[in-house]
Amino acid sequence: MQLSRLSEKTTLLALVLGATLICGLPLLLLFKTGLTGEHGLNFGPLLEAVQSRSVRSALWHSVESSFWSALAATALGTLLALLIGLTDIRTKGLLVFLILLPMMIPPHVTAIAWIQALGPGSPVLRWLGLAPELGSTHPLYSREGLVLLLTLQHSPLVFLLVRAALRSLPRELSDAARVSGAGSLLMLRRITLPLLAPSLLAGFALAFVAALGNFGINALIGIPARYTTLPVLVWRRLASFGPDVLPNVAVISVILSAVALAAILLQGVLQRRMRTSLIGLPQAPLAISLGSKRPFVEAALWLFVAFVLLLPTASLLATSLVRTYGLQLSAETLTFENFTEVLWRQSVTLRAFANSTIIAGSAALAIAFVSLFLAYFLAHRKRAHRNWANLALTQSEIAFAVPGLVMSIAFILAFIRPLPLLNISLYGTLWIILIAYVSVFLAVGLKPVAAAFLQMDGSLEDAARVAGAGFFRRMTRIFTPLAAPAAASGAILVFLTAYNEVTVSALLWSTGNETIGTTIFNYEDGGYTTLAASMSMVVVAATIFIMLAMNALAKRVPAGTIPWKD
Repeated sequence: MQLSRLSEKTTLLALVLGATLICGLPLLLLFKTGLTGEHGLNFGPLLEAVQSRSVRSALWHSVESSFWSALAATALGTLLALLIGLTDIRTKGLLVFLILLPMMIPPHVTAIAWIQALGPGSPVLRWLGLAPELGSTHPLYSREGLVLLLTLQHSPLVFLLVRAALRSLPRELSDAARVSGAGSLLMLRRITLPLLAPSLLAGFALAFVAALGNFGINALIGIPARYTTLPVLVWRRLASFGPDVLPNVAVISVILSAVALAAILLQGVLQRRMRTSLIGLPQAPLAISLGSKRPFVEAALWLFVAFVLLLPTASLLATSLVRTYGLQLSAETLTFENFTEVLWRQSVTLRAFANSTIIAGSAALAIAFVSLFLAYFLAHRKRAHRNWANLALTQSEIAFAVPGLVMSIAFILAFIRPLPLLNISLYGTLWIILIAYVSVFLAVGLKPVAAAFLQMDGSLEDAARVAGAGFFRRMTRIFTPLAAPAAASGAILVFLTAYNEVTVSALLWSTGNETIGTTIFNYEDGGYTTLAASMSMVVVAATIFIMLAMNALAKRVPAGTIPWKD
């Protein structure tokens, strides 16, 4: 028994130290670099940065675009969740899959697709005779265009949160309102939306923070529009001047992370005030009959899905099948040379696919493994164990909440020098990207596993202890099999997110250590539009294939394994 307790304490200590080393320490170094000088705490560089016209402008652009896009994403995501969650429209499963698909597609791929879909050279709009005149300004190269793409990218996040909240609400209040004669709109305004207020606020905060740290859309739309945001300002300075400007970009990163953390803290305070205690078990959601309006509502939903998915995807595909961007796709201009180039001739793309597969898969497996143990301690009956586990959880949540580009700067500061004792430098290797992925996405993989452990009956552990099972035997024989579906769900989300991301790796990649996201971004940024479109199409096809494969396995795996399936 003493050995089992020692194993528990040793494992818990290792988890907390690990979370501190990869989540807390890099951020502490970032704040130390940005807020201290030779004589200790020094706010001079911070005040100087705030007084800088370029930093003030980028800060305002970041907050402005994030606020409006989060507001629009909250409205759009909530509307979609209410229509699918509360009405009797058909093919809900397919609609949910298609609505969530943009969330799985990298933001920079989304930006490239929409640039090609709505620009003067758009193959689809030119075929329809609706393309802007050649030489005219691209309609997306503006503040409004940036807000539009951020809205479309992040509304699925809100949709997912609100839909989950709808499914967890007890039916008693809604049934009582309907029995009392309340119509659907009155019930929505007086009962459903007030109960959803905490989830709506969480969705807004999540969309705001995601937009604040978004790099791909902000760079590809904001740079041509001369609408520079803080992530783009950090990237441009570090890309132009190298590690010599680390103290300068650390100060800007502190400002960016402070805005993100302030939004999260404000959300927490407001959520506590809005929270309502509910009595009753969650039941199947309502299916309000739309009557004669159902065909029109369904048509509107499918038109929206077609606009969001088909128009940019068709434009991306058409661009990838011509030799030069701007050529109209026809039998004479059709070519597969771009796909041959990126899949067979360009060593950088093959290396990027291999690198992303390895590090995204490794990060997903590592997070699934760590989450099983950390979630066990988060649900532990001993308060001391829970408190230490909550310390690790808090650090992982902060690392996830802070914009990815800020975490990149933090990891550069932490690992640019050789590791003590080992005298090995991780900077410029795949290892630093892998560790950054584990740090940033740990909270994503941990959430479903922690929820699974909280639902387990404490008598399971009591019976195992009475039978003499030690800590590791309890974990391998009892808790791991029960929590495996949740761990697999988290791992799938981590893999899909890390496989295509560009925000975290934008500053950490180096020659020979490219990722899919950085390679596509570099193609587009360098003017190789057709190659960027071809590689983006491969990524979109791979993402859809993975999601469809997971859907096909849904009936053969335990409930909860597939994150987007009920």
